[in-house]
Amino acid sequence: MPEEDSHLPDQTRSQAHPSPGLLARDSRNDEWISWWWKILRALIGGGGRFPLKLGEPTMRHAVFLTAALITSLGACNPPTDETGDRLARLFSGDMTVIDLTHALNATSPYWPSARGNPFKHDTLSAHPSGAPSMAAYSTPEHHGTHLDAPIHSAAGQPSVDQLTAADLFGPAVVVDVSAASAADPDYKITRQDLLDWEDQHGRIPDGAVVLMYTGWSQKWSDYDAYKNQDEDGRMHFPGFSEEAAKFLVEEREINGIGIDNLSVDAAVGPGFPAHGIVNGAGKFHLENVANVHLLPPSGAFLIVAPIKIEGGSGGQVRIFAVVP
Repeated sequence: MPEEDSHLPDQTRSQAHPSPGLLARDSRNDEWISWWWKILRALIGGGGRFPLKLGEPTMRHAVFLTAALITSLGACNPPTDETGDRLARLFSGDMTVIDLTHALNATSPYWPSARGNPFKHDTLSAHPSGAPSMAAYSTPEHHGTHLDAPIHSAAGQPSVDQLTAADLFGPAVVVDVSAASAADPDYKITRQDLLDWEDQHGRIPDGAVVLMYTGWSQKWSDYDAYKNQDEDGRMHFPGFSEEAAKFLVEEREINGIGIDNLSVDAAVGPGFPAHGIVNGAGKFHLENVANVHLLPPSGAFLIVAPIKIEGGSGGQVRIFAVVP
């Protein structure tokens, strides 16, 4: 038995080398497999080892990830022409990986509090240069570029560690409302904005993460501009409207939403309706997303990697976009 199959359940091993027909039964599976193949090849550099640990709750995911791993090691049938073209573009430099994460430090914008910036980073040991060789840090789950797990706003929904790999990979939909947000800092993206996007780019794909680009990340280094408080201390920044949130979870099959400011809900409120609607449907939010302006409206693919805190309501997240 090949070594890479030895950790698989018996019923999975029999499917670990699927035929082209098996892979072609579901076009969405083909898309996932081709993306996993690219990511794994990039991780192992063509000659290393990648210790896959199966953690998905269904056999479908186990077979799916196994096929991707074996393909990456060259032990499966050759990829289709379409997949091969994508790989050729990735390794020839025609595809770009963009980091959508702000660095977290003592000056990062935070939800206003009398206690000040909640991020702490203490050196435990250091090199002769003074650079830390080990440090300890503390921060709230919902600080910096972070993910709101569904349980954040909805009791009984999954915590961050319960989100699956399939939940955290998907196509990016970027809706640019930066002009409207510049004119009105309290702007809320509407259902019509989303329909207008679809008129230009096609239906929002299943499994998508819908990113609202407001232009706010350009203010990241200026905390006062980022929170945008008026003379009464009320913040002003854009967000998702209640109708847009309902449209995305009731009429489309998204994985989550995201925004380039402090909250997926507009600061003026009232309340946090988008939080309740999207988290209540078992979907996640991404907040304080960086570099959204570098993404195309469609065609990019997101890799969302939150810290895996058991029972956590969210946590800091590293987000990458693979852009054709």
